Amino acid sequence: MSDAALSPAQVAPARRPMRFRETRRMAATYSRSISAMLGLALVALFLATAAFGPSVAPFPQDAVGAVNFEAKLLPPSAEHWFGTDQVGNDIFSRVLFGARTTLQIGLTVTGIAILIGVPLGLIAGMTGGWVAEAIMRVTDVFLAIPGLILAIAIVGALGPGILNAMVALSLVWWPGYVRLVQAKTLSLRNEVYVDAARALGAGPMRILFVHVLPNCLSPIVVKASMDMGMAILGAASLGFLGLGAQPPFPEWGAMIAQGRSYLPDWWWCAFFPGLAIYLTVLGFNLMGDGLRDVLDPRQR
Repeated sequence: MSDAALSPAQVAPARRPMRFRETRRMAATYSRSISAMLGLALVALFLATAAFGPSVAPFPQDAVGAVNFEAKLLPPSAEHWFGTDQVGNDIFSRVLFGARTTLQIGLTVTGIAILIGVPLGLIAGMTGGWVAEAIMRVTDVFLAIPGLILAIAIVGALGPGILNAMVALSLVWWPGYVRLVQAKTLSLRNEVYVDAARALGAGPMRILFVHVLPNCLSPIVVKASMDMGMAILGAASLGFLGLGAQPPFPEWGAMIAQGRSYLPDWWWCAFFPGLAIYLTVLGFNLMGDGLRDVLDPRQR
């Protein structure tokens, strides 16, 4: 019996086993990839560090600018796992506190970029005409300028600081979502099921939110997972240049900038914050690759 011959109350339970099987298939596909599971483990470690790191940091006062010159530039040891910096701060504690700042940056930049880019991409893909042309030409202007250079210019105009760095990166990130969603919408709006919904009297908003947007979610999720890592890297770059978080604020890029003056003798000052950035960005990129393999039918 077809779904048309069943009531909605009968159709929903009938579809639950199918959805459960699809979820199991996706989980099995993801778990077969060693790199994807490694990425998931690194992201889980990063999230756990951001959530619980400040609570378990052995020297929490070192994250707010404490000074202890008697313990400056100590190498890694049982007491100071990552050593100490030029003012005696415990680097391990500052890395733990910096994880929460890094997560905030990644979520804020990616979230704002999605909120700006996805609606504009849907409008450009569904409407066409001069509206779509205007949106895409403005997008091209932003894409024509290297992202980090534009972010540096914006932060230079607004002034250094973590908030201004997040605003600058958000303004740089949204054009990629416009391009992605607009291209996906153009391919979906002439599909058979969209024409069928239109023939049955469905309005433009229903077609957009019921038939088009749900089918755009997969590439958006994959891009967002990868953009989290790239946003974190971009914020660290601004921090390294002195345009992001300002000392003594515990931010990984700023910590590397402070520690580079002590290379190579006191290598741990820059090595461990850099390692944290490397593992976090690697984790999000590997997880994004795994999600692409799971969510993209062409990769199955």
